Amino acid sequence: MKKMILVGRSECGKTTLTQALKGEKIGYHKTQYINYHDILIDTPGEYAENKILGRALALYSYEADVVGLLLSAREQYSLYPPCCTAQVNREVIGIVTQIDQPDANPAQAASWLELAGCEKIFFVASTTGEGIQELIDYLAEDRKPQKFR
Repeated sequence: MKKMILVGRSECGKTTLTQALKGEKIGYHKTQYINYHDILIDTPGEYAENKILGRALALYSYEADVVGLLLSAREQYSLYPPCCTAQVNREVIGIVTQIDQPDANPAQAASWLELAGCEKIFFVASTTGEGIQELIDYLAEDRKPQKFR
């Protein structure tokens, strides 16, 4: 199983996704510090929103196999600049959250994640469970790392 760090702004659904992936009851609580949950690393949104705190994300990403960039389908803008995944030396996937909300625009969020450089994008609704199994299956895949020539 691959270990994944979840990155995204406050209230985009990182902790709720962590609860859904672990099969726990969904309940809101503000993440105040880096939380390790077996194969998941849940980070506070402020780390992605603040340039200085953002440096900690780079350090914590070294403990993960996959970086999950989360973006709510309800966002009016993207936190991630174009091609930002080129700076990451881990596999980076996009995760569009809150796709079940009435004002959701999953296609827009996915296009922003593609622009950031995510080649694989998952669509999830943590409260209903939609898309959760696909993400679990992906993390369970046993893929051998590519060798550089």
